[in-house]
Amino acid sequence: MKKKRLVAKFYLKDGLAIRNPQSLDKYSPSEIINIYNDMGVDELIIFDLSTGDAEHEKNLHALKEICTNSQMMVFAGGNIKRFEDVKKILYAGCQMAIIEADKEDAIDIAMQSAKRFGKVKQLAYFKSEADISKYLKISDYCIGFICEEIVSDNLFGGEYIAVVDDTCNIEEALSNSEICAVASESLNDPKINIRALKDELISKDIDMDILTSNIPFSEFKLNSDGLIPVIAQDYMTDEVLMLAYMNEEAYNKTLKIGKMTYYSRSRQKLWTKGEESGHFQYVRSLTLDCDNDTILAKVHQIGSACHTGNRNCFFNKLVARDDIRSNPLKVLDEVYDVISDRKVNPKEGSYTNYLFDKGVDKILKKVGEEAAEIIIAAKNPENEEVVYEISDFLYHVMVLMAQKEISWQDVMQELARR
Repeated sequence: MKKKRLVAKFYLKDGLAIRNPQSLDKYSPSEIINIYNDMGVDELIIFDLSTGDAEHEKNLHALKEICTNSQMMVFAGGNIKRFEDVKKILYAGCQMAIIEADKEDAIDIAMQSAKRFGKVKQLAYFKSEADISKYLKISDYCIGFICEEIVSDNLFGGEYIAVVDDTCNIEEALSNSEICAVASESLNDPKINIRALKDELISKDIDMDILTSNIPFSEFKLNSDGLIPVIAQDYMTDEVLMLAYMNEEAYNKTLKIGKMTYYSRSRQKLWTKGEESGHFQYVRSLTLDCDNDTILAKVHQIGSACHTGNRNCFFNKLVARDDIRSNPLKVLDEVYDVISDRKVNPKEGSYTNYLFDKGVDKILKKVGEEAAEIIIAAKNPENEEVVYEISDFLYHVMVLMAQKEISWQDVMQELARR
């Protein structure tokens, strides 16, 4: 059974976040996501309150910034009038779009979206249990649903997120075996101690989504100082960021707050990475090695890992061979950097500069031609030509990316979301 989750619910208006439609307190996208990353809620539900196209675009831009920096899954809805609106929400980085079942064309929009992205990419939103009976057809196209009242007879099936008024009703709702998660505007309040609330719910036999260790710290093999070394690695790129140490207190705090916390040997005290700089490391996974004496931490690194301002602490090169690089991301990044440099610093006779000078239509024509060459090459029994044509295609795609100012990081983030 999946663990139960707590979901914060808020709104976007004129490119800013508000806790409820009547709220006077407004937050920038970066402010609001920093609040929720630190609070410990499991998911976010966001509704777009825009009344016109210009405001809608502003809110989508804010939504993208929130999704890019969120440590949680994000579901968003509001102002969905056509299938293209669902696309924009998913392209902004949301894991699911929320389709209000009582809105005009909702079922048709859900059907189109399910055909394009699969039903796993959308939730239906109902105001009442009566609405579920009235608009049940939408369940064919959505993985689950959100309802503003507790449903006594779950005709819908699938994921069920209940919306409740305040924290007093959260325990009652999560005790219901049908309910997977609870959303409430009360969970947006930065003053509420989400981790304490989870501990209270766990004490009442409600299985909450928290970080728990499969191996007790007592089984770790510590060094002579009573510490265990921890290697921090970027969870997306596998870049090794830094080495630090933990004692049992640091390990337990890391699990509790979801941010890497170490023991400083020089200062003889705990320190949460980023507590002064804001360059936090959010935990993605912790793995113990075969000898139980080293932890590998996969993290989402905010900013730089090194106190010098470098991305990682390993930049003093001692010995290096001039071997051919085989890390695909490094090769793609390096080629992209050369292409981007040509755009800023043109080189006479450069084919790349020829493409930039001719403009996006010429670049698109070449992308199309190279895609066709892959198809033709793939019909042949040998693979060498296919490899060659794919390389040509990727080069021209990177020229297009540089022209549109899209980075490989943008692409990798989108692939990771999928």
